Amino acid sequence: MKDFTETNFTTRRKFLETTARVAGTGALLSALPISMSAFVGGAAEIKVALVGCGGRGTGAASQAIEADPDVRLVAMADVFADRLEESFKGLSAKYGEQGKVKVTEASKFTSFDGYKKAIDMADVVILTTPPGFRPQHFEYAVQQGKHVFMEKPVATDVVGIKRVLEAGKLARQKKLNVVVGLQRHYQKNYREVEKLIKSGSVGDIVSGQVYWNGAGVWTRPRVAGQTELEYQMLNWYYFTWICGDHILEQHIHNIDVANWYIGASPISAQGMGGRETRIGKDTGHIFDHHFVEFVYPEGQVISSQCRHQRGCMNRVEEVFQGTKGNITVNGGNIGIVKGRNGQSILNYNGENDINPYQQEHNELFAAIKAGEHRLDDVDYGAESTMTAIMGRMATYSGQVITWDEAMASDLKLVPDLNSFNDEAPILPDANGVYPAAVPGKTRFF
Repeated sequence: MKDFTETNFTTRRKFLETTARVAGTGALLSALPISMSAFVGGAAEIKVALVGCGGRGTGAASQAIEADPDVRLVAMADVFADRLEESFKGLSAKYGEQGKVKVTEASKFTSFDGYKKAIDMADVVILTTPPGFRPQHFEYAVQQGKHVFMEKPVATDVVGIKRVLEAGKLARQKKLNVVVGLQRHYQKNYREVEKLIKSGSVGDIVSGQVYWNGAGVWTRPRVAGQTELEYQMLNWYYFTWICGDHILEQHIHNIDVANWYIGASPISAQGMGGRETRIGKDTGHIFDHHFVEFVYPEGQVISSQCRHQRGCMNRVEEVFQGTKGNITVNGGNIGIVKGRNGQSILNYNGENDINPYQQEHNELFAAIKAGEHRLDDVDYGAESTMTAIMGRMATYSGQVITWDEAMASDLKLVPDLNSFNDEAPILPDANGVYPAAVPGKTRFF
């Protein structure tokens, strides 16, 4: 692809420009009206809709309510009625007496297009469904002129990435605030380390190692009478089309920090992965381990590890080597920077720092309340999502994948769905086993 820079790498500034040309859907921008803001500063209430009522969505709704005294939850949408009702009861028990949950039976939506009805009722939208649906939900919210908090990752395939970027351009024109749930950007220890990097105290980052090694997540048993699509959507974490694999859904946090601190996206990726312990019928077809080497524009190599295997060493943090010093930083509010001779440059322990999940909502609603366009996380959210997708392409295929090749792909994993009776994108064989990627045979997956 010649639309990318002559030096064959992508900086954050150029990421949107180049991918928008690939997307080829610029007509969206001229066809829709432009509004300054979905919420006018000084109005009595900030109306919020929650789309995706699982644990993360319920938590995000709570954080939104805590962010500003004028926030009111007015609508909820989820294709699983029991999930919606459980979330509603929990939020009502916590905030109902304060009058902050104004959801009625008429503003609960459980159809596949219910997200539109919920979004239409609000000023601000919280998008916390499984990530495969993020592009269509974000696109609609922006079209309707809503401010957005959307969880990471922002897509599971390349087509989705391009769709998000186009909607992001429109959000920018409409001056809509958009926060992506890569909360390390809102966490004080990460911000303090970033300041040191910008000041030159650690020199240039030349290499790094990023980790999300843990035991894995839940499974939900198959229930008699379920359709295949319903089963997969309940067990969304184990299906690439809706989750993206754990290199994307979880490890994106660590990959994002590498992109952020280096200030660019990688030009290529190669690695390995597979299924060693996650081999049952109840664990879909995603891998249980990935190892990727990401090569960046100036030759930096970031080694990326993620693993879901019980009984193994667990580690979730980011480590970088600079020409003047070394960095260790993690979600536990630790930030350590040492010079090349071992001297302490920063020893940050933010044990009492504000929860970054809360901080991102505090900053979002402060901007909305002020009537200002302060927050635009779309580019780096899409960039980090695309980096993780490229890593998945490398591990699934066993090949070196360049950024240009990945972005040129027409990879589309998520179909248009209208009900649980629609055919699922991937089906099990006669033994109930789902086909998984095979390195050396699978091209892109």
